[in-house]
Amino acid sequence: MVWLYLLLALAAFAVALKSTSIALVVICLLAALGFLVACVLGLLARRIGSRSRDESLILDPAELHRLREQAQARRTAATDGGEPPAA
Repeated sequence: MVWLYLLLALAAFAVALKSTSIALVVICLLAALGFLVACVLGLLARRIGSRSRDESLILDPAELHRLREQAQARRTAATDGGEPPAA
């Protein structure tokens, strides 16, 4: 779909170059600009979407709280045992 916007922008630009009517040139140049912006935004959205993390790997607050409690319990157990806490 992104490449379709680029082709439409090129076609609008070609029509603007071949046209003799000023109104048609302005309309085609505005259309070409709009299609180019849509193409760039589509490419950026695709790139951001490919680099985003999987939402299923994100911890919810309850899970994060449970993991912190476990880490605190390990730290307390290591301190009570005479060993320095692991960093």
